[in-house]
Amino acid sequence: MAKAIMVQGTMSNAGKSLLAAGLCRIFRQDGLRTAPFKSQNMALNSFITRDGLEMGRAQVMQAEAAGIEPSVLMNPILLKPTSDVGSQVIVSGEVLGNMRASEYFRRKREFIPVIEEAYHKLESQFDVIVLEGAGSPAEINLKQNDIVNMGMAKIAKAPVLLVGDIDRGGVFASLVGTMILLEPEERAMVKATIINKFRGDKKLLEPGLQMLEDRIHIPTAGVVPYTKLDIDDEDSLSDRFERRGASGPVEIAVIRLPHISNFTDFAVLESNPLVSLRYVGTRAELGSPDLLLLPGTKNTMGDLIWLRESGLEAEILKYAAAGGIVFGICGGFQMMGRTLSDPLSVEHGGTVRGMGLLPAETVFSAQKTRTQAEGSVAPLDGFFAPLSGKKVSGYEIHMGVTNPEGNARPFCTLRTQDGAAHPDGILCGNCGGTYLHGIFDTGEVTAALINALLRRKGLPETARPLDLHTYKEQQYDLLADTLRENLDMKLIYRILEEGIA
Repeated sequence: MAKAIMVQGTMSNAGKSLLAAGLCRIFRQDGLRTAPFKSQNMALNSFITRDGLEMGRAQVMQAEAAGIEPSVLMNPILLKPTSDVGSQVIVSGEVLGNMRASEYFRRKREFIPVIEEAYHKLESQFDVIVLEGAGSPAEINLKQNDIVNMGMAKIAKAPVLLVGDIDRGGVFASLVGTMILLEPEERAMVKATIINKFRGDKKLLEPGLQMLEDRIHIPTAGVVPYTKLDIDDEDSLSDRFERRGASGPVEIAVIRLPHISNFTDFAVLESNPLVSLRYVGTRAELGSPDLLLLPGTKNTMGDLIWLRESGLEAEILKYAAAGGIVFGICGGFQMMGRTLSDPLSVEHGGTVRGMGLLPAETVFSAQKTRTQAEGSVAPLDGFFAPLSGKKVSGYEIHMGVTNPEGNARPFCTLRTQDGAAHPDGILCGNCGGTYLHGIFDTGEVTAALINALLRRKGLPETARPLDLHTYKEQQYDLLADTLRENLDMKLIYRILEEGIA
């Protein structure tokens, strides 16, 4: 049976996901078969596995770091927020339904058998399980029936590493305060602390580290510096919305929708040195980019109404009418059609006028499409012509079906896991869209797109395909190297071996 270790944080966005990924990488490098696990994840970034099931991307990223294929066993409960007070609840990769937060809180003990079954299956297949908590274990209003922090640590008999984010300030207060709010048996499960995202001279921290150990009577496993890594973010807490990408000559703008999802679609573009990518949430921020991207969303019709009411839709339509290149993915693609209908009230209900950039209508149904797919871009003309024939791969995850109208041309042809080929997406002049998440992860598509944008600006076509797998491997190795240099791995291995009683 696998040994277990758990990473919990004093707050959301303390860096738990990356630290867990780094430990997965280190254990893998050291010859241990390792898997990640998070019992309940709340995120709008999701992934479709080979068997057509849905899970959070944080555990996909951690599985990549561990060198294994992602499985829903690693994330049995996924909550995808649909509003400020409700989420779509996904259990073992399948949609259970939409619930208000209060209903989910009342019912979450029902999911403990599912969580236990998933964990024990993983436990029987690997040497080490690296668990990740959510939020803080000291959220006293949520501690009853906890299934993701100390409640999960008890199920897994996992010793806990408690992480604090010093970049936000108050790290010592947050670590000490968290320990004070834990029950005595919970405090006994915390075996070490980690201070994360440190900038500056570590010597200045030494008096504080000693005082911390004196107060909570557990060691500090290390101080991890703030490190720039190009690794997928967990969810919409991502700070990438507030920063620009590289300062390249090609300017790309992504509309920051209220319920934006799967924004990891744009990570490859954001890291390309020829691209300057930014997220846009107001009319004033739009400007005149070389390419405008409409991303996926968990609430397509609601976010389309927001676009309309905020005035951004009018600016996008003016941009497109002036010849600007607009491309949508999934929900963004649906918005670009003429109408969106939801007769079963799956998402918003009723019918909403689309942006009219593409000749199509979308009808929402109760059945969610979930599949991995691969194929090639169709023969295209105009600006998109250089993409013709390029290979694509990724996954589809959507509730609606989009029906082309008139002589609409498909953007690509895909073959799904059942072997069936079908046209996907639509191209109409300078506007296009697709349901395929991960389309920019294919190096030749992205290189062709960037070169087309460079050509349009009269600049040399210098983009080259990126080997994404090799690039990710380098980033995971850099993460592991950083942790090895700054964590007491002998202590962490001792904690892993000793476990908890």
